[in-house]
Amino acid sequence: MKAKKTKNRWLIAASAVGIHISIGSVYAWSNFTNPLIDQFGWSTSQVQLTFSIAILFLGLSAAFLGHFVEKHGPRKAGILAATCFGVGVMGAGFAVSMSSLTLLYIFYGVLGGIGLGVGYIAPVSTLVKWFPDRRGLATGMAIMGFGFAAAISSPIMEALITSVGLQNTFFILGASYLLIMIASSLYLEKPEEGWAPAGYVKKLEAGKIEAKVDLAQLTANEAVKTKRFYYLWLMLFLNVTCGIAILSAAKPLAIESIGMTTIQAAALVGILGLFNGFGRLGWASISDYIGRRHTYTTFFVIQLVLFALLPFTTNAIIFQVMLAVIYTCYGGGFSCIPAYIGDIFGTKQLGAIHGYILTAWAAAGIAGPMFAAWMKDTTGSYESSLLFFSGLFAVALVISILIQFDIKKVRAEQHVPKRAKAVQTAKSV
Repeated sequence: MKAKKTKNRWLIAASAVGIHISIGSVYAWSNFTNPLIDQFGWSTSQVQLTFSIAILFLGLSAAFLGHFVEKHGPRKAGILAATCFGVGVMGAGFAVSMSSLTLLYIFYGVLGGIGLGVGYIAPVSTLVKWFPDRRGLATGMAIMGFGFAAAISSPIMEALITSVGLQNTFFILGASYLLIMIASSLYLEKPEEGWAPAGYVKKLEAGKIEAKVDLAQLTANEAVKTKRFYYLWLMLFLNVTCGIAILSAAKPLAIESIGMTTIQAAALVGILGLFNGFGRLGWASISDYIGRRHTYTTFFVIQLVLFALLPFTTNAIIFQVMLAVIYTCYGGGFSCIPAYIGDIFGTKQLGAIHGYILTAWAAAGIAGPMFAAWMKDTTGSYESSLLFFSGLFAVALVISILIQFDIKKVRAEQHVPKRAKAVQTAKSV
């Protein structure tokens, strides 16, 4: 019987990027805000609620359909995501043709949001298995695609709206996402049990490197019974809460603090978005060398200091550099989480555990901007909220240290080594 040919893991990574670039376009929703308001007279809050519903269902579907991803594999999960997101966006075009805000919520918000959640976790859990040697790099590549998607899709959306109108723009985009995501999903596949890249195996056998050993191999239901799960959840929640708050306030903050014009501040926000994307790949790659535990501790130390200093910084260059660094930490928090989950819970049900953890994103997406806006309305400036968020990073820092103690305790109790000198079960190409 002819041996099954192993797929190219870099093409697996490219397929994951294809899915994430498609679903990440949700962050360019603001391109539709004014056209929808102008065409139908809906309020800003009514239109923006579409985006909020989509993010809510991203978190819910990631949590509840994580087991579907593990049971049916990345290909079927990817096709489900493609169908939900593609039809959801095309359905938004139908909603426009019917002048129905309710249908817009149902198609783009609910159905599109389900596609977002499944599409987010499906390729990431697979990539971790294909890159036992570079988990951080692998997940960073895919999630970087999600971060850059808005920058890529925004000009396309603007051009389409101008040339073919709002309704046809949704139809064209939805059909395009459907095709790209299905094509990407069809190449996705889990590697064989114990698979490892040939070069990695040779280095292990030669004693040049030592294989990292996961702390445990737990199911999602077992993982949620551990302290480590809730430490991870809180770390992501705090990083995203503070990060989203600064993202939502970056423009007015630049105007208030360093006297930028509205146009300059808008341009700054666009440029900072690139640091969000690059931070996802950069920090995730760094985490392969210094470890996920130390990476998160570094995030919180850096941001604790920068958030405390931002309100008192009046130098324009220093202010912008500080914001850029914060944006990289925000993006890096997303990209390092899947690899961190693999390190401490294993890859047995990584997709399902990742889905549970992502509920922190949904919660933070509501908490961060609302608190920053409340502080602004109450105190008249964003300075107080920044100092408060600096305090939250101090809490996050403590949690990042507590999880390290917990990991060391479990490793000692179960006699789990940090690294193994050989991987006898590794299969390579």
